[in-house]
Amino acid sequence: MNKKTPKTKGNLKLIRHFLKGSTALFACSIFCSMLSSLADMLTPQVFRVTIDNVIGGKPSDLPAWADALAERAGGFAYLSQHLWMMALAVIALALVRVTAEYSGMVLNTKASETFIKRCRDEIFSHIQRLPYSWHMKNHTGDIIQRCTSDVDRIRVFVAEQLTSVFRISIYLIMAVYFMFTMNLALALIAVIPIPLILTYSINFRKKMEDGFRVCDENEGIVSSIVQENLTGVRVVRAFAREESERRRFEKANEYYSNLWIKLGVVMGRFFGTQDFLSNMQVLIVIVAGAVLCVNGAMNAGEYVAFISYNTMLSFPIRRLGRMISEMSKAGVSIERIAYIMDSEEERDREGASDADMRGDIRFEHISFAYEGSSEVLHDVDLEIKAGTTLGILGSTGSGKSTLMLLLDKLYDIPEGCGRITIGGTDIRDIRTEHLRRNISMVLQEPYLFSRSISDNIGIAAPGMTLSGIREAAKAACLDETVEDFTNGYDTFVGERGVTLSGGQKQRAAIARALTIDAPIMIFDDSMSAVDTETDAKIRTALSEHFGKATVILISHRITTLSRADKVVVLDGGRIAEEGTPDELSRAGGIYQKICEIQSGSSKEDKEAGDEE
Repeated sequence: MNKKTPKTKGNLKLIRHFLKGSTALFACSIFCSMLSSLADMLTPQVFRVTIDNVIGGKPSDLPAWADALAERAGGFAYLSQHLWMMALAVIALALVRVTAEYSGMVLNTKASETFIKRCRDEIFSHIQRLPYSWHMKNHTGDIIQRCTSDVDRIRVFVAEQLTSVFRISIYLIMAVYFMFTMNLALALIAVIPIPLILTYSINFRKKMEDGFRVCDENEGIVSSIVQENLTGVRVVRAFAREESERRRFEKANEYYSNLWIKLGVVMGRFFGTQDFLSNMQVLIVIVAGAVLCVNGAMNAGEYVAFISYNTMLSFPIRRLGRMISEMSKAGVSIERIAYIMDSEEERDREGASDADMRGDIRFEHISFAYEGSSEVLHDVDLEIKAGTTLGILGSTGSGKSTLMLLLDKLYDIPEGCGRITIGGTDIRDIRTEHLRRNISMVLQEPYLFSRSISDNIGIAAPGMTLSGIREAAKAACLDETVEDFTNGYDTFVGERGVTLSGGQKQRAAIARALTIDAPIMIFDDSMSAVDTETDAKIRTALSEHFGKATVILISHRITTLSRADKVVVLDGGRIAEEGTPDELSRAGGIYQKICEIQSGSSKEDKEAGDEE
């Protein structure tokens, strides 16, 4: 998408929504992480007590509860004779740390997978309910990239970074607390550089966030190119466009790679400077602490413990820089997901009902234009009697398919631009799901899923038996063709039906439409890829199969429309002619000219064949 992703105020609300079902697991994981950090923090205190009080024999400065615990173990004098007990304390803390770490990791993994599953389910479900017009405005490759890379980036942030906040908080609070209780002067030296490091990290966040947004958008462009080439591989091969498409991809990929290189330079400068400041802080504390020890202002045990705590303090400070980087990535990804989730779903009017779909269809003064383009339909007024067959003829871009998209509510008719009624009921007052279940549409470019032929035909009628599928296939003149396949109806159809010919795909789509008893049938130039003889057979089968249904045939082929009860000729988005096929064939208009051209071509072809 070329548009800038809009900021969404409810990003945190969106994350909370996705966290439903995994909050308790994350809470337990965080508790285990905090317990592990606590065990980590107490270990240097055991070393300090061992060096200063147990071995050094210095008076205790421990809290009352710690002194009581030491006395219960026999006192410092007894512990000096049994140092294994102090080693046992270290081992016990290590076991607590390892157990808490393991439990936290298991819980975090389960929580993150529960979280990501809910994300995918919610996003996919929402996309399924978005208007057809939304899908036409957004590239498939970019949508896929948002639903994969961006979703995974959010998972990483929530599972690894957000939960680390609590662990880092334990490290910061307890490290600073123990450092200040041991030596005030050295503690001040240790914490003074921290605000400088944090300010530096926060100032870089905006720069990284902008970089990640541009990279994400261009990853979507690269994904779109790949998706287009994979789905259009036949066209690429047929016109020998491999080299051209390769250069196009490499150009987009090179630009995308250079964006990451530029961002890598920014991140390298950020992390390098941050690490330098953090290491300088550690070095200053080590030197200052050594000076204090030499001057007798600090005990050896305190120095060892202080250095340990300072190392633990530098970890969350460094980690915070990484978190800011990940936060920038996640912030961009959340906004891109929020763009999808904030998009308005298709909604029915209040009070929409399941109206009778077997009535007359009326297009009342319809005018329509696609977003950003000129008007496609101009004041189209048309009536289709229930149970009749209407033929629609017109040049490319005359608005034939647009009329059917409006009838199926794939696009909404703007207020004041007319209305469509079925049995007198405005389609805007009919539930969308009910409307579409009662309109069987065969599109101009039939889409087949990567499943078996039987699955593709029976997809609109779950539970249909093979005999029912075969009956529909026979009506579409497909049964004999399928029987010639090695695996028959179990033959696997490649992506988008790539393993079938154009005519076979159209016939499969027609068979699919015949599996449901819809009162309205639309065939949008869906027999253009079949020969004239097969076309005639299918039309005969349709008339037998749909005696009571209202059938709309859109075609450029006059013979396809010859049995229609009425034919409408569209020209420039307006109704130019209207009448029965016989009437129009003698009216001297567009229909008659096309009829003469097509019949003349057929006659010439026949004469050419006789000469041969």
